[in-house]
Amino acid sequence: MTITAPRDFLKVLFDAAVRAADPLTGIKVHLPDKPKGRTVVIGAGKGAAQMARALESVWDGKLEGLVVTRYGYGCETRAVEIVEAAHPVPDAEGLAAARRLMETVGGLTEDDLVIALICGGGSALLPAPPEGLTLEDEIALNEMLLASGAPISAMNVVRKHLSTIKGGRLAATTGARVVSLIVSDIPGDNPAHVASGPTVPDGSTRHEALEIVRQYGLKLPQAALDHLNSPKADAPRPNDPIFSRHEHHIIASAGVSLEAAATVATSQGITPVILSDAIEGESRDVALVHAAIAREVLGRDRPFSKPVVILSGGETTVTLRAKGGKGGRNGEFTLAIALAIDGQEGIHVLAADTDGIDGSEDNAGAFADGGTVRRLRATGLDPRRLLDGNDSYSAFKAIGDLFETGPTGTNVNDFRAILIR
Repeated sequence: MTITAPRDFLKVLFDAAVRAADPLTGIKVHLPDKPKGRTVVIGAGKGAAQMARALESVWDGKLEGLVVTRYGYGCETRAVEIVEAAHPVPDAEGLAAARRLMETVGGLTEDDLVIALICGGGSALLPAPPEGLTLEDEIALNEMLLASGAPISAMNVVRKHLSTIKGGRLAATTGARVVSLIVSDIPGDNPAHVASGPTVPDGSTRHEALEIVRQYGLKLPQAALDHLNSPKADAPRPNDPIFSRHEHHIIASAGVSLEAAATVATSQGITPVILSDAIEGESRDVALVHAAIAREVLGRDRPFSKPVVILSGGETTVTLRAKGGKGGRNGEFTLAIALAIDGQEGIHVLAADTDGIDGSEDNAGAFADGGTVRRLRATGLDPRRLLDGNDSYSAFKAIGDLFETGPTGTNVNDFRAILIR
């Protein structure tokens, strides 16, 4: 099959991946039974508003409650209140929303039901510093973690031990049964790591949090260190009897989305190869591995025969090496792979975040191919310097290769597709 528009093909694969992560499908499958008492909806994440709307469309009964999402990511709902706050750096609106969520579930009884709608982004959207720490402390912590290069699982261990809502604490405050419906953006789909697990505890400890602080050289305020060294930082344990009536379900994940993209590729006569749905590591290093595979396929038709599209997911990280750069981990991946495939005609790349926002800018990701570096240099830009400055957004904006989707209403993290013709 001859593909005349490789980027159109890659976009079709991305769209298929996002459709497969539509929360409505999973909500229908895992809809809980109605309680004797009230049904209260809570939630947090960049797709939480769309999850609430989906729940309302299939729930035959009265609902109430609120969810918090990123600014600009809200949608119209009938009964569930939508609150917007800042992401990826927390703000006062998120702090107020976290308090309201705790108050919302605090007075419920065993006759009531809490449906928790949880997806990626919830950690930043629910700042709740413990006594002795401030919102400014939590903002500083978030910025340090985002710049550290630590994997998301490590970040969340620290976050949940410096919080009064994460690590299962939100669910532990209610007497109601809690059913958590989770859209996973976490490699490996550990439900306790999505949004730092406000309703799902895990077995990590404050001692592990302290080790992560040491390992990544995080300069925490003394009050934060004092808290981590105190039993006050201990999070609820999974075997606590309070969680015995609770349940959780992963309703969408990167693996399902990659399989959907693979099915579309096959229908177009292109062989799909899924490397993994749980790739972690430094974005530019992950890019070099993907580039090596792509060059091998292009030049020697091994380990896969052309035409082929290589698919992968997960959550890479970016260690900030400079101030002032713009862009997220997918832009960093794409710029790094562009440098690695420079001059290799026949390789086309799309890397994007399935929630529609890569980092803090307005793009989901970016496109690249063997001519990207040449086009950048033609504008007077130095792609290597841009990569060193963590400024992938400026690079791809200059040549019109940003991939922009707007909010998608879901979040199963990174989507990477590399077409080799």
